[in-house]
Amino acid sequence: MFKLSELVRWLGLTEFEILVNLCGMLVFTITLAVKLHLQARAGPGGILPEPMGDWFTVFSPLFFIDICNAYFCVIVGIRMYLDSNNKRKALHRFMWSTYFLVLIAIFKYLLCLKLSSKTGLEYSEVFSPIFVLLQLVAVRACQLPNSI
Repeated sequence: MFKLSELVRWLGLTEFEILVNLCGMLVFTITLAVKLHLQARAGPGGILPEPMGDWFTVFSPLFFIDICNAYFCVIVGIRMYLDSNNKRKALHRFMWSTYFLVLIAIFKYLLCLKLSSKTGLEYSEVFSPIFVLLQLVAVRACQLPNSI
């Protein structure tokens, strides 16, 4: 298992952002379980045509945490830029957070479209933002010093 300090360094997220993501994942897991339970009870010819709305409703907690994290990153980026002598480090952290959030949001959006059958994308195309993000994390992990 990874330590929290390793996750913070490799992912470029703060402890607060990780906490917000975990809380959002908890709410998402509950809404997903309720949707799947209602869908199973309705059956193929059931009374409820689309229990609990569409997939965008189920994924709404995840989109909400993306918005919260984006707001937090903008505030932190502005404060780091104004308060620090190292403007380049502040800009680098802001750009990394932006790449991370945009790629995750694109993945969630494509997954919602795929689950709703609103697009003909293959799953390899849906997961392509995650593949790019994993490559960026691997490059970032290789660039960081080994000391903790």
